[in-house]
Amino acid sequence: MTQAVRAMQAGGPEVLEFGEIETPKPGPGEVLVNVEATGVNFIDTYRRSGVYPMDYPHVVGVEGTGRIAEVGEGVESWQVGDRVAWHEAPGSYATQVVVNTDNLLRVPEGISAEVAAAMPLQGLTAQYLATSSHEIKPGQTALVHAGAGGVGLLLTQIIKHLGGNVISTVSTDEKAELARKAGADDVFLYGEGVDITANVEELTDGEGVDVAYDGVGKDTFDASLASIKPLGSMVLFGGASGQVPPFDIQRLNSSGGIFLSRPSLAWFVRSSEELAKRSAMLFNGIELGWLNFRVGATFALADAAEAHRALEGRETTGKVVLTA
Repeated sequence: MTQAVRAMQAGGPEVLEFGEIETPKPGPGEVLVNVEATGVNFIDTYRRSGVYPMDYPHVVGVEGTGRIAEVGEGVESWQVGDRVAWHEAPGSYATQVVVNTDNLLRVPEGISAEVAAAMPLQGLTAQYLATSSHEIKPGQTALVHAGAGGVGLLLTQIIKHLGGNVISTVSTDEKAELARKAGADDVFLYGEGVDITANVEELTDGEGVDVAYDGVGKDTFDASLASIKPLGSMVLFGGASGQVPPFDIQRLNSSGGIFLSRPSLAWFVRSSEELAKRSAMLFNGIELGWLNFRVGATFALADAAEAHRALEGRETTGKVVLTA
């Protein structure tokens, strides 16, 4: 038997239940992994709450790390005992999970289980945001919301590595310090009474930013759009504060011919070659020391509901990880 966390119905963290399930079996092109650590992500809360349609009950989670325990039919490039991580394997809040080999990354022995679990989804997301959704060029300025969050800290480091400048928004003074340590050039607190657009205009001498990376969503979308210079990019990649309501697309024209995208990781790792290329930049960054993955909070697998409360309450910085 395998221990796992299931969402029994759509709802808040209280719908999560920890218990035993039948151990899954790997099929052709799949492996069974003994899970060491699991990453906690907002997509998990969307699927738990019903924002993203799901069948219930279901085992929550998509990301993690561990060692291969069994290989399925036709698997030749992976062996029992290989250390791996993955960005997409439904049912990852468990002590054992089946992963398609197309989604596997080889994890160097020198990387901790917590960092290996923290890297795939948020790391790959930050990588494609800065290199594909809007390719950062030297001297460009980016607005990064929730700059002390998991993606925000990584995105800031990658933008700086590529020669860009970062204006970061955070919710507390403590988080502001973390954003600065990650390399943010300017940081200010957002919240009630804070005019994000006015702050950005002041920091950019009225020009606005080349790109706004917005994973907060409903609460910041309008201010993000108003902070972008003509022909800049609005990259909406999440909705931590809620989903952005439908809006008149003509606003993009009146705002300066803004390019709007709503990407997700799946479209940027559609082949194992592309996955390997993007992850290589991240592993290289860790090895050379310019990229640091901050694990802000660790919970036991049985305490997944508390981890969700902390994440949704914006009480965390960096990555939230569950340990098996």
